[in-house]
Amino acid sequence: MPRNLYVSLPVKDLERSVEFFAALGFSFNPKFTDENAASLIINDNTGVMLLVESFFTTLTTKPIIDARIGTEVLLAISVDSREAVDALVAKAITAGGSAPGEAKDYGFMYDHGFEDLDHHQWGVFWMDESQMPG
Repeated sequence: MPRNLYVSLPVKDLERSVEFFAALGFSFNPKFTDENAASLIINDNTGVMLLVESFFTTLTTKPIIDARIGTEVLLAISVDSREAVDALVAKAITAGGSAPGEAKDYGFMYDHGFEDLDHHQWGVFWMDESQMPG
């Protein structure tokens, strides 16, 4: 079995969060989706579990960080082109998210990002490894 990565994120309103990520073009695994959770598919080996805050708190003894004022995790998604970076960030903004900064062009990498409805930070980047310095 390949090693998979599943990230769990607390959300205030699961239905709105599902609508937000669906508007960005993501799909969900219905086997792992119910009234407490939605399994956001990133790819075959990576997923993000969007968990209602009350359920999320049953999985940890630590308090949930208020992502408007603190950061516990930065998420990054690679895409196929610079245009795809801009398109995904634009979809996020249209769906109710925000862009916390401007796009950055490093030559070999183009990077931008968005905050989702719960203020989790998602980086979106395209990289041409053949152009990496050094």
